[in-house]
Amino acid sequence: MSLDTAEKQKLINSYQNHGTDTGSAEVQVAMLSERISKLSGHLQKNSHDYSSRKGLLKMIGQRKRLLTYVREKSEKRFTDLVGKLGIRG
Repeated sequence: MSLDTAEKQKLINSYQNHGTDTGSAEVQVAMLSERISKLSGHLQKNSHDYSSRKGLLKMIGQRKRLLTYVREKSEKRFTDLVGKLGIRG
């Protein structure tokens, strides 16, 4: 369910704010969204994996908190990020 280095680097390059940005809220939301989508696929096949379901819910909560932070800082950054990721926000 984790991301390998190539996937992480691709996400960082597409969501970073400047050349050395690796940990901004946008990058973190993008990585969480990718992990959430992978874990959702796993849980569709393995519906009784309750510990993974708990981890999924924790990741969704973390992503929600980060999106709230981005929205408080800049509404434009928030709408751009949500549109780029294709999530409801």
